[in-house]
Amino acid sequence: MYTTINEDGILNNYATEPEVYYAAYPSTEQQNRYAFQAGIATLLVTALVLFAFGVS
Repeated sequence: MYTTINEDGILNNYATEPEVYYAAYPSTEQQNRYAFQAGIATLLVTALVLFAFGVS
């Protein structure tokens, strides 16, 4: 941790910054899994909205 002291004696602590890296593009298998998860989420939200309308 990097620390400095100003003229009033107050400490300023600075965290170490992590190394920056670029994300890798998802593989075809991962893309298919994301599409499947999106479909399930859409069905769940649609069912909840329809249930809410039905109850009210």
